[in-house]
Amino acid sequence: MAFSRRNYQLMLLGIAIIILGFVIMGLDSEQHGFGFMGITLGPMIVLGGFIFEFYAIFYKPKQ
Repeated sequence: MAFSRRNYQLMLLGIAIIILGFVIMGLDSEQHGFGFMGITLGPMIVLGGFIFEFYAIFYKPKQ
């Protein structure tokens, strides 16, 4: 297989981080999401999730 079981686990964790970022953006109480959570915090978490996804794809288990 192209990926190991650990790769898939890390990818699922990355997807969960991305979803968490979008949920945080949606929870912003400011009108149209222009508060701190919608403009700053949520997108930073989503970006971190995508960076984590790249790590999960390139992760190579030690043998």
